[in-house]
Amino acid sequence: MQDRFVDLLRHGEAQGGARFRGGHDDPLSAEGWDQMTRATAVNPDWTRVVCSPSRRCSAFAQRLAESNKIPLVILSGLRERGFGAWEGMAAHQIPAEELTRFWDDPVGYAPPGGEPFEIFRERVMATWRQVCDECEPFTLAVTHGGVIRVVLAEVLRMPSEASLLIEVPPACLSRLRVPESPGRPSLMRHGPP
Repeated sequence: MQDRFVDLLRHGEAQGGARFRGGHDDPLSAEGWDQMTRATAVNPDWTRVVCSPSRRCSAFAQRLAESNKIPLVILSGLRERGFGAWEGMAAHQIPAEELTRFWDDPVGYAPPGGEPFEIFRERVMATWRQVCDECEPFTLAVTHGGVIRVVLAEVLRMPSEASLLIEVPPACLSRLRVPESPGRPSLMRHGPP
């Protein structure tokens, strides 16, 4: 069996600018569409697309899959971490002491009513294993910054607390090699294409 590959693509800029969106379902802005179009301009022969159900991911993923005549699968496990009371809020709208607690301890502190990190991580990793276990040669996963950080931290064997230190700007593209077992996935590229 040959190595397989998975590209992780963060959605582009969403309408309303930078916010804690989680399940808040804002569509892409015009700039977000342009960012994602540029990030996927060099199609490396993806054989399928999987994506988060959020519009900021699924609308672009659907268009890309249709234009490349490849299957699209929506996976709920690829949705962003739920931010509870912070959903839809910009950082400056959140009380500074709460935001500081989150930045200092993203694993141990969840926003009020938000998804605990370990539940989020378990969901993402179960979906990641599902994607890796399927024998698809080259998958594009259109998802969110938090999801990408969790996967990269796992692949790089980083502690979960360090995952927020991985920069994942809008339309960031990461490539992972998934070798035949017992090999471990490895990061080939991270950043602008």
